Amino acid sequence: MIKKVFHSIMSGIKWFFFRYRFLWQRIGIAILTLFLTTILTFILVRSMPGSLIDSYALELAAQRNITLEEARRLAIQILNWNPDESMIHQFFRYVGGLLQGNLGSSMYIDGLTANDVIKKTLPWTLFVATIALAISFFIGTAMGTRLAWKRKGTEEVISSSFIVITSSIPDYLIGLILLYFLAYQNKIFPSNGAYDLMVASPGFNIQFIISCCYYAFLPILAYSLAQIGGWALSAKGSAVGVLGEDYINAARARGLPNKIIIRRYLKRNALLPLVTSLAITFAFLFGGSPVMESIFNYPGIGQQFSICIGRRDYFMVQGILFFISVVVIFVNLVADSIYSLIDPRIRKG
Repeated sequence: MIKKVFHSIMSGIKWFFFRYRFLWQRIGIAILTLFLTTILTFILVRSMPGSLIDSYALELAAQRNITLEEARRLAIQILNWNPDESMIHQFFRYVGGLLQGNLGSSMYIDGLTANDVIKKTLPWTLFVATIALAISFFIGTAMGTRLAWKRKGTEEVISSSFIVITSSIPDYLIGLILLYFLAYQNKIFPSNGAYDLMVASPGFNIQFIISCCYYAFLPILAYSLAQIGGWALSAKGSAVGVLGEDYINAARARGLPNKIIIRRYLKRNALLPLVTSLAITFAFLFGGSPVMESIFNYPGIGQQFSICIGRRDYFMVQGILFFISVVVIFVNLVADSIYSLIDPRIRKG
């Protein structure tokens, strides 16, 4: 009896691993990528010129009025790095700190850690990136599928011109143009900040939500305009391939209205390959946030990353860079897994 139960359990485990082997492969690749990222971020700070520990110890000694030796010991403890140790010991110390959730401490602001900065600024970046991605995806895919269905006429000329113009202009240039005309010239929208400090108090209230949306309008618009063209081109290319399928011809032969064919047959199947692109684009927006958030002086994680680079706060840069890398790797893993689950052809392949 025990043997049969044990055999059944082992068979179930084997079936589960075999059934979702594609998922385990992707998890393995993600873990390997994360390990390589950890090594690169570790090497990045250790390759900086000069002795960071000695520089930080001098500042600590002046700030706290302690001896240089005490300041050096304190600097090693705060930064979790002892340059006198071997490289292997330094790496294991660094990984041990990561496993404990210690992403790094600031060299210039006493008591400030990368964890605190991420906790404070991450919601703003997620707010802008998520809304911009949703808007650009829905508008771009709707435009692309319609262009694939109606390939002639004035609408195609206007849409194609818009796609070409927005796709060829870098996102930061779109941000600068919007900032100049809508914030500085006409003063329709604010040029910096996340909400009105004088009017709205942080919390789940209508005034604060409206203020957040008002201040985030320009960054969201810049992100959306930069992405709509790419989504439209991807959706159009995918929809053109779907138009030649037998089920589209069968739907036409049955006399179904064009709206139903587009909504139920064309759009649903054309958007399937774009699921992976959706997550990858989110990772791109998240990873590219330093430039856009710096342009609009928006208090997201990207702006803080740029500030830390500017003041050469290397351990904060290391911690934030590692966190952004983890988010990008995780999002790509989720995208690959979801696409494989919703499309059986990929799983069979």
